Amino acid sequence: MTGNFERTRRIVKTDEFSSVFRFRPVFRTDHLVLYTRPNSLAHARLGVVAAKRLAPRAVTRNAVKRAVREGFRQSDVVRPLGLDCVVRLSKSLGSKSAPASTAAIRATLFEEVARLFAIPGKLQKALESGSESEVAGVAK
Repeated sequence: MTGNFERTRRIVKTDEFSSVFRFRPVFRTDHLVLYTRPNSLAHARLGVVAAKRLAPRAVTRNAVKRAVREGFRQSDVVRPLGLDCVVRLSKSLGSKSAPASTAAIRATLFEEVARLFAIPGKLQKALESGSESEVAGVAK
């Protein structure tokens, strides 16, 4: 790990999550979906959603959250942008009968997270389109 994850870099309130979910997904991988929304800050914020029905064990859900946060911290593309990013687990990862956190699950997660946060064109487009709609007074 490269350090702590400050509260100013997190999305914590339910209404903040909801406002980001109103926008279309920017990017999908096999197990993860990235939603973004422009914010008024000089840096990006991150929220992670790992549902119990998709990752039945807490160990697996925590592994998902750790992998996403670490990918976000290491991404030089996303952090300086004024975006709220929410990453949601969209496909089942592991089961109750399988081991909770294996090297294969961790490797899959880190690969997908790296692909998720390495898309500067789509993130910049989301930032620009969101700014235009805010200037025009249109709420999405």
